[in-house]
Amino acid sequence: MAMMNAAVVTSFAEPPHYQRFEVPRPRSAEEALVDVLAVGLHPRVRSGAAGAHYTSTGTLPMIPGIDAAGQRPDGSRVYFVAADDVIGTMADKALAGPRRSIALPGNADVAKVAAAMNPAMSSWVALRRRVPLERGHSVLILGATGNAGAMAVQVARLLGAGRVVGAGRDPGRLQALTAVGADDIVQLTDDSDATGKALAAAAADTDIVIDYLWGKPAQQAIMALLTARSDRGRALNWIQIGAVAGPAIELPSVALRSANLRLQGSGQGSVGPADYLAELPSLVDAISNGAIAVKANTMPLADVEEAWTREERPGERTVLVP
Repeated sequence: MAMMNAAVVTSFAEPPHYQRFEVPRPRSAEEALVDVLAVGLHPRVRSGAAGAHYTSTGTLPMIPGIDAAGQRPDGSRVYFVAADDVIGTMADKALAGPRRSIALPGNADVAKVAAAMNPAMSSWVALRRRVPLERGHSVLILGATGNAGAMAVQVARLLGAGRVVGAGRDPGRLQALTAVGADDIVQLTDDSDATGKALAAAAADTDIVIDYLWGKPAQQAIMALLTARSDRGRALNWIQIGAVAGPAIELPSVALRSANLRLQGSGQGSVGPADYLAELPSLVDAISNGAIAVKANTMPLADVEEAWTREERPGERTVLVP
């Protein structure tokens, strides 16, 4: 039995442990066993390792990690997405199939690719596959002070948005958004009236909202924007991606009757694997040529327990290297 080193979750109540694990076997002739070069520690990875993500099967032990940069047996490098929620990518080796992987260009920095692909992919796919962004459209990023939200500001600008507004709680991170493409910023506070007025002033006539928060902030923002729109017949496309502020909202029925509000989600299930794969090459190119900026803090996979509890700096993503 061939063995490898891996981050292994043995309890959903504690971080993964660095230990030996059986090398996975390809399940078809198309799958290849690749050497993992770099794997990002994303919030999605953390929720999966806690058994809290909606795709979790509850199976233990498990190897976390949903994507990685790797090297195939022929020496070529690839970015790939794990096909299994139990045997992930935080290990010396992982399985990569052609339907979930793409070749990396020669200039690709594997640490930056591993750091940026997952957080940038959420807004990139949303603005190209769920509600294709038309050049000149305005975009509001709700939750823009998180890593994915900050990247969404860059993505929206890169894809042709005419106006980008970032909204979030952290004032320091909010100010930094103006340097990466935000035309305006709104601080979300516990004062719902003041926050609603600020959102209405900055983004009443926005075309698309990328929402990483949901919960009370989304609930308040929806009504603030709808009541302040100059033309309620103009479509407001609300794309729900994350729910860090809560899993549910209360939405008055009048919101759906009195304005052209279109609610939809973007994520695993609402976007198929083929659509995700089709978008990966252009996103890799944007990361590789510096059009999307990212800070990758690399740590050895052996230090996974320390990495799990370490607080990331603004704009930074932890990347584990076997």
